[in-house]
Amino acid sequence: MRKFLLPSLFLFLAACLLPAFSSAQTIAGGAYYSLSLCSDSTVKAWGSNVSGQLGDASTTDRNAPVQVSGISGVFAISGEGNHAHALKSDGTVWSWGHTTEGELGNGTNTNVNVPVPSSITGVIAIGGGFHHCLGLKSNGTVWAWGSNGQGQLGDGSNGNNNLPVEVSNISGIVAIAGGGNHSLAIKNDGTAWAWGFNIYGQLGDGTTTDSNVPVQVSNLSGVIAIAGSGAYSLALKNDGTVWAWGFNNYGQLGNGSNVDSNIPVQVSGLSGITSIAGAFTHSMALKNDGTVWTWGYNASGELGDGTNTDSNIPVQVSTLSGVVTIAGGGTHSLAIKNDGTVWAWGYNLYGELGNGNNTDSNIPVQVTGLCQAVTGVNEMKGSISVSVYPNPSTGKFQISIAEPVQLKVTDVLGKLVHSELTSTGTIDLDHLQNGIYFLTGNNIETKKIIILR
Repeated sequence: MRKFLLPSLFLFLAACLLPAFSSAQTIAGGAYYSLSLCSDSTVKAWGSNVSGQLGDASTTDRNAPVQVSGISGVFAISGEGNHAHALKSDGTVWSWGHTTEGELGNGTNTNVNVPVPSSITGVIAIGGGFHHCLGLKSNGTVWAWGSNGQGQLGDGSNGNNNLPVEVSNISGIVAIAGGGNHSLAIKNDGTAWAWGFNIYGQLGDGTTTDSNVPVQVSNLSGVIAIAGSGAYSLALKNDGTVWAWGFNNYGQLGNGSNVDSNIPVQVSGLSGITSIAGAFTHSMALKNDGTVWTWGYNASGELGDGTNTDSNIPVQVSTLSGVVTIAGGGTHSLAIKNDGTVWAWGYNLYGELGNGNNTDSNIPVQVTGLCQAVTGVNEMKGSISVSVYPNPSTGKFQISIAEPVQLKVTDVLGKLVHSELTSTGTIDLDHLQNGIYFLTGNNIETKKIIILR
């Protein structure tokens, strides 16, 4: 039995408003389960397994990590309601778990407890919502599959689809995310777009009217990251500030109030933010000093500040530093530290904290028996440190490095797109298209960079 009491309308709609849980690429939280990408490109999972979402060929809950069966070469992961997805380095998507609305995108509506290939290729990023999934292709188009009762597939219809369909009237996309029954995207001009369910204003267009095609989020520019959640949305701007809109009954917009907003409002007191994540009714942000800040609902300790008191402004997660990646689950939270360890806090009835028990925790606990987690999307430590800024950039990056190196730039599928011998100074990538790339080289740190014009 859940510990919190929702308003009657919200309780009635709960099945439609669970979150996307897909803001992180190397760690992810579903409704009551968690995923982590291992350094050997395999995946571990733990928590609820009622629909086979742990992918271990069973439907047995696990309070410690188990291996997802028969999958390797994974580049990124995404956890949603009771279905999970992995993006392989060849651009294919593999899925497992719940699919009665077509969430696995393989042309069937039968649950599976091991990964199966979805019917889409050429994908560079994945995300999704409680009953739908999204894929971003390398040509900047977005594809969606699964439930569509509120238009969350964005193809101009309201019919479910168990095969991917292209989102209408949108191109030049560089990032995607899903909410409970809504979807989000960033265009290469830094604007944010949304479609689907909108009863609480989670599309951010100044209305509360659903839309089955993308609409632009109002009064928002310079967006470099976006996150969906149950019935609200988050955006990170290039000045390090965070903005939020939609449902706010528990303070998950973080602006000091509990009033819904159908346009973006600034989260109070946050600066220097590098990453954001949303969950059912709480929000997360990672600062450039490696600390984590949270706000919203906290009855199960999902804010991680040592209390069980809701907060409508950000509070710092206790006893946690050196964090490089964050993710939100249903009513739990996840983080990876710079040593590759994974930490979790919040609700734990199904073992989603992964520490070998089923007891909630309002401070971070370490996930036990886990593989070495990937600390960033294909970002690895080398013996030579490199600094890259600004990031994102319109194409020119400042590089700070201790010695001249042969620097390579690859796309997300590993294709070499640029190479030069360089030292501290400017690297000009104006000839490349908008998107995600990686700076690599012998014995240097691998860095993810984003070109956004």
